[in-house]
Amino acid sequence: MTADLASDFLQAAEDVKRLSERPDNDTLLKLYALYKQATDGDACGPKPGFFDFVNTAKYEAWSRLRGMRADEARQKYVEMVRQLGA
Repeated sequence: MTADLASDFLQAAEDVKRLSERPDNDTLLKLYALYKQATDGDACGPKPGFFDFVNTAKYEAWSRLRGMRADEARQKYVEMVRQLGA
């Protein structure tokens, strides 16, 4: 990972907290999944229970990124935050 990408990723993680408008739920799930893939790698552990709708959606979004390299996830996260106007 390049130093620029690392600093851009950290900055994007801060910038996303200061967006002027809250993104829609689908966008939030994509951001969550990219962040988790970038920081933790592939989804692991048991899938949340059926009635835990929020955490199930998060887990499924993250697990769809299985196999994506951390650097690629960081880059996509940075690009997405920039597109949101941060």
